[in-house]
Amino acid sequence: MSGGHDEVVGRADGQTRQVGRPPITERQKAEVRREIARQAVRLFTEKGVAATSAEEIAAAVGISVRSLWRHFPNKERCVLPLLTEPLGVTVRALGRWRPGDDIGEFYETMERDTADAIAADQMGADIPAILDLVRLTRTEPGLRLVWLHSQDDAEPLLAEALARRAGRSAPDLTIRVQAATINSALRAAMEHYAFSTDPADSDPVALRDTVRDALVIAARGLN
Repeated sequence: MSGGHDEVVGRADGQTRQVGRPPITERQKAEVRREIARQAVRLFTEKGVAATSAEEIAAAVGISVRSLWRHFPNKERCVLPLLTEPLGVTVRALGRWRPGDDIGEFYETMERDTADAIAADQMGADIPAILDLVRLTRTEPGLRLVWLHSQDDAEPLLAEALARRAGRSAPDLTIRVQAATINSALRAAMEHYAFSTDPADSDPVALRDTVRDALVIAARGLN
């Protein structure tokens, strides 16, 4: 599953041609990254991060260690693709959340986008692995750092989507606070559900209900 490697070969007519594997597409590259993330979480859950080597992750995916390092700078960041798809769903839902609609409409839009992502095999099968990853952040400092960095990376994207919804060219303080509120509510919901639920009892419907409740609580603001 490593990237393509072309070799230039001379022809009898003096021209050259390339032989070898063609370069992989962006979609194929994204799928390789997702598989790396799945296998990394599986191994981290079974053995712990310190006891899991890059060689083991690469072997589980069927790629070379060199290919693994082309995708990620260290083994902890191998899990990052599992955190980006839920963010994409949220940003797309914000883009379709019409001005004047309440938080319930936003949640319904996000739920539809989540269902579409699951139907397209972009997310559904990964929900257990995402929850396992969130659980690992309690005991694995390196993964906790990746989790928190993913939240930091998400906030500007949420703010940009909210600014477009409000018809503004850039996020102002109100927009930034709103983005931080949504970001924190989603993180709190994921952590609350993952930390309080046994992996064997994980239920996508219950997880969605927790996310909805968190958004409603955030919308109420501070008393």
